[in-house]
Amino acid sequence: MDVQAAIAANPALGRVARAEETVWINPLHLPVEMTDGLCQLVVPDAAIDDAEARLARFAPFIRRRFPETEPTGGLIESPLEDIPRMQQTLEREYHCTIPGRLMLKMDSHLAIAGSVKARGGIYEVLKHAEDLAIAAGKLALTDDYAKLDSEEMRAFFRQYTVQVGSTGNLGMSIGIMSAALGFRVKVHMSAEAKQWKKDLLRSHGVEVLEYSGDYSRAVAEGRTNSDKDPMSYFVDDEKSVDLFLGYAVAARRLKKQLDDRGIVVDAAHPLIVYLPTGVGGAPGGITYGLKRLFKNNVHCFLVEPTQCPSVLLGMATRQYEKANVRHFGLSGKTHADGLACASPSSFVTRVLGNLVSGDFTVADANLYNYLRLLDASEGKRIEPSSCAAFAGPRGLLTLPGSRDYCAAHDLTEQVLNNSVQIAWATGGRLVPAEIWEQYLATVLD
Repeated sequence: MDVQAAIAANPALGRVARAEETVWINPLHLPVEMTDGLCQLVVPDAAIDDAEARLARFAPFIRRRFPETEPTGGLIESPLEDIPRMQQTLEREYHCTIPGRLMLKMDSHLAIAGSVKARGGIYEVLKHAEDLAIAAGKLALTDDYAKLDSEEMRAFFRQYTVQVGSTGNLGMSIGIMSAALGFRVKVHMSAEAKQWKKDLLRSHGVEVLEYSGDYSRAVAEGRTNSDKDPMSYFVDDEKSVDLFLGYAVAARRLKKQLDDRGIVVDAAHPLIVYLPTGVGGAPGGITYGLKRLFKNNVHCFLVEPTQCPSVLLGMATRQYEKANVRHFGLSGKTHADGLACASPSSFVTRVLGNLVSGDFTVADANLYNYLRLLDASEGKRIEPSSCAAFAGPRGLLTLPGSRDYCAAHDLTEQVLNNSVQIAWATGGRLVPAEIWEQYLATVLD
């Protein structure tokens, strides 16, 4: 890759290469009416309908196996919370203006896995289980899926292995749900994975394989290992459509939450969403689902660490999965373990090519600053990776690129004052108390 030519063509990439906090605005972003036909060919709305229906079929099983989901009838869903004190605190501490209503989508507190990966990861495991059980004549679509919570079904699934490569949260969602169904599980974890996440997985009977290399190495090892076993299924975070569909359903759940609050989303009342991004699967699926529902009235921005903005570079250079942050002199190392992916998803970077508005970068030091500010102002705790989302509302009217984006998309002062801005928290509920104390005490230069 000719890095200097890429930087010359897009000055924002120079700031990215210097590991500065910045924003890249997607020059290929198009109105939804120009992308609708292609979207329907790649991931049709009917596929999202199917995913939503499958999650509903599994609700009786989830409700029985995981009593914490009783209040939602077995649906895995998170709160949507106003965070006005955090909004005021960010404005005061960073001398910025955050217009409209700032909210926190707390996938950090999703049941079972405590992260956004409880959407796509768990969905793909459930779909695989359903496919196997139906093929073996042990399940019909009309059955009460609570029957899956039985020793007979666990014995059936025990013949099979589920494997995944992960920096942490995806491994937890795959591992916990696969083990609950009865599968044998292998999670291949990269060097960035936190010890407490490995320990939690092992407590569920999951086999954790550790690698000294990065995320891509763990995925490659997992894929190779799984390919050798005809009874093994590999959840491929870099290429999976099923993961993507599980995440896309989130948009429909969010719409219901907005409707229940009487929050209108239209041209005069836009939705602006900020999604922490690693390899791209979760934010990609969520963005796709949001654009299908809210069309041009939602503006989706990704947020990545300054040392590991792989999706940004993959899309900006149009090298997609061939891009690697190290090509630009970046380390790929970050305290945001869930975002530590040096190369992005081939599938997501292509699907999002015309849908995502842009990509903010955030320094690790600010992840901990935002974490402390949220804890102090709202009494809410989300892990450092989640806190990346706050770089979006902070930077929207501060950085020239995003200011120009607002001007180009008729996001005037009045319109922005009527907007809802959502920071999408991606993990945190399962963090042990002693780790929280470490997070709160971490101050980086």
